[in-house]
This record gives sequence, structure tokens and C-alpha cells, in this order.
Amino acid sequence: MDVVQPKPIRVAVALLEETSLFELAVPCAVFGEGYELALCGTAPGGAQRAPGGLRLETEHGLEALRAADLVVVPACMMDGYEPPAALLDALRDAHARGARIASLCSGAFVLAAAGLLDGREAATHWMYADELRRRYPRVRVNEQALYVDDGSILTSAGTAAAIDLCLHIVRRDFGSAAAAEVGRRMVIAPHREGDQAQYVPPRPAPAARAAEGLAPVLDWALARLHRPITIAELSGRAGMSTRTFGRHFAREVGTTPLKWLNRQRLARARELLETTDLPVDAVAERSGLGSGDGLRQHFHRTLGTTPAAYRRTFRGVQRAARR
Repeated sequence: MDVVQPKPIRVAVALLEETSLFELAVPCAVFGEGYELALCGTAPGGAQRAPGGLRLETEHGLEALRAADLVVVPACMMDGYEPPAALLDALRDAHARGARIASLCSGAFVLAAAGLLDGREAATHWMYADELRRRYPRVRVNEQALYVDDGSILTSAGTAAAIDLCLHIVRRDFGSAAAAEVGRRMVIAPHREGDQAQYVPPRPAPAARAAEGLAPVLDWALARLHRPITIAELSGRAGMSTRTFGRHFAREVGTTPLKWLNRQRLARARELLETTDLPVDAVAERSGLGSGDGLRQHFHRTLGTTPAAYRRTFRGVQRAARR
């Protein structure tokens, strides 16, 4: 019997006039493999301007954007940029057809101009949050979040948060192991949840070890997820009291130590389900979630599915992707 190959997910990245080259490069790097990627011109007349005197040319226009499964709008120039009406119409058409629409950094202004953020929660760079509220009062701006996934509409803050959102999309499409592999290829930090804080103001460290940040403590915990870890252990390794540690953790990581540990354990469980044939009880033990029943409760509460169903879905996706 012939095996039906899944259709590749078509990604269209909109080329905006004077767009940020970093936010343009991020979706190209993340979606360059495993997806069908097209860069789409958005202005008439061929080549478009980019910072530093560069000119960007592509063989695709808005017709590719209208046919895409995922449309990515990178950062737009904040000083006087007016999205072309044809681009806004194409975004509305793509969304009405069922495509996912994602913006990076100030690209949220383009989605808002198209009316796609009305009544929705949306992220953008913290520096632009007040301006987004002023221009588009119907948008519920979240200047704290790294990114916001509202189903068919996804928005992110700037720079590194753009990578976080794109990897989140890969995780939705192909599972956490695939997203982790892309992250390793790009040599970036481990996955960050969208509700982590995007901006940490400068602050003096109260102890010599704190000058290094909490990265050594987090690395220590990640290597020991299979066993119980107490907040007292973490704060002791940071050289702080538990109360001081909790405050520093919230400022640096954007959540509480307990929530962070639970997220990392769930991420480890997802990876083991995707990449091994271990029984559910063994997955729960290695990820520090206790028994199979405990793992099932975590999956039901967080992902709305069971470990077995998750494994069937994403092991199937990975096998199809390897063919």
C-alpha cells in the first residue's frame, strides 16, 4: 500500500520596506528546513529597501502569502511606515482562509492595521507597547510576555523573543524534540514559555555568585529533574535565602521556581515520549513527575491530552518527516 506523504507546511514571510534584518532572518533560519518557505514582496515595483542600503528581491508576491498555511510578518519600521493596502487585504484573506498569522516585534502594528488583533491579547516589544495601545485601543497589549499564542494569531516581542515564538510554532507542528533540534542547530538557549518576562531592568547583585545570574542553578536543576528538588536546595546553590531567591528568580526567569520546575519536567516528558519507547511510568520517573497517573494528570491539565495520544501524534509526525 502506498504511503501518503503529508503536504509540507507552506510558510510565507512578508518583506516589508526597511524591515529589521534580524527579525527577517529568524523565520528564514527556523522554517528553512521541514517547511516550504517563500519570501513575499509586499510593495509594487520589484526590489524593496532594507537597512544599510541593501535591496531585497524575491520571485514571490502576495499570491504566495494568500496561499500559505503560516504567514510571518517581521518587524516594521516604526517611523512613518504605512502597510500597503494590498498587504493588509492579503493578510485578512489568509486569515479568513484559516492560515495562522504570526508577527515578530513591531510587526504587530501591521496585524493591528489589518484588524486582526481587535479584541485579542498581543505581544510586541516593550518599547512599543504604549504606542500600540494608543494607535489601536481595541488590542489588549501584553508588554510583559515574550510571545502570545492566540490560536490562529501569534505575536512576539523583539529580537530573541522572535526566535522563541518561531520555535514554539515548530513545537506545535512537529513536537518538542524537533524544536529542540532546531534550537541546537541555532546554538540558542533552552525553550522559554511565552508568559515569561521579556524585559529585566538592570539591577545590582546582592551576592558574588548572583553576579553570574541564575544560569548555573538552572543548569544544575535540569541535570537532576529525575529526583526531588526543593526551593531550599536551589536557593542554597544561588547563595541566597529562599525569599531573596524567589524575588531574583521572578525577575530573571519571569515565573516562580516551582512553575519553572514543572515546565521543565513536562518538557522532558514530552521529549522522552517523542524520542523513546519507554513506558509511561518510566517517562514519569525520569522526568520527575512521579507515577504514570501523575504524568497523565499533568498532560490533561496542561496539554488537554494523554501521554499515549501525544506519543502517537508526534512519533507519527517525526517518522513522516524523516521519509
